[in-house]
Amino acid sequence: MNFYVNQSIMIQYIKIGGISNSSVFQIGSAGIIKPYSQLANTGGFTAPAPAAKPLISEVPLTSP
Repeated sequence: MNFYVNQSIMIQYIKIGGISNSSVFQIGSAGIIKPYSQLANTGGFTAPAPAAKPLISEVPLTSP
């Protein structure tokens, strides 16, 4: 059995506190939420990032 929902939604103001790669933002009803991901180079970078510096522990670790 299939159900079809038609709706009209008007949004005058919306505030989103944070977005990450795994965020889901939904307005309205959905029987199935299909994942969608979009990667954007907003900084205009043309080369890979430099290698990270190794972490150096300043605190000696001892066995209990």
